[in-house]
Amino acid sequence: MGAVVGTLTMGERTKGERRRPSRDKIDDDFELSIVCHRPEGLDKLEAQTNFSKQELQVLYRGFKNECPSGVVNEDTFKQIYAQFFPHGDASTYAHYLFNAFDSAHSGSIKFEGFIMALSTLLRGSVREKLTWTFNLYDINRDGYINKEEMTDIVSAIYDMMGKYTYPALKTDTPKQHVDAFFQKMDKNRDGVVTLDEFILSCQEDENIMRSLQLFKNVI
Repeated sequence: MGAVVGTLTMGERTKGERRRPSRDKIDDDFELSIVCHRPEGLDKLEAQTNFSKQELQVLYRGFKNECPSGVVNEDTFKQIYAQFFPHGDASTYAHYLFNAFDSAHSGSIKFEGFIMALSTLLRGSVREKLTWTFNLYDINRDGYINKEEMTDIVSAIYDMMGKYTYPALKTDTPKQHVDAFFQKMDKNRDGVVTLDEFILSCQEDENIMRSLQLFKNVI
């Protein structure tokens, strides 16, 4: 979520610095409507997300700043994401995160796809947030999470954190954590975790529930 947090922080500064006159608002609406690969307007996005029109304007400026064409491919996404984790290797986790944002499997993320996911992560219900997270872990998108998929994601997170992971990690640490997670989540011991099992297990974990509230009122 580093890239997301960076975009939101930039948006907060923009809101705090000034109130835009009505002319700029008109320009925003027009610009948003004509940008390449962006057919949706602010009114439609406001209806589809949990953001106000003013918040969408701020977020769009941040997105356009990084992606002037209105879309971002995976290589660009990785470059942006890597800026927030300079002491680790974020490329693998960014790959999985990109695929989760690219729900249409188009090979690129448009502003509308980015903002729909962001709306879920920041303003969605607990179930919506956990469902989105489940889909991130479900790498092959078969409706289940297996140990290999969870290990891949957890290992990618450790690689991303780099030297700031404390205490120093042993090579088998991700596997140990996954084994513990799986024992808790795989309620019927069939070797895979379903969406319902994932949601139930997360709701029973106070640490996970607290983490879901971290960005609730970011903007």
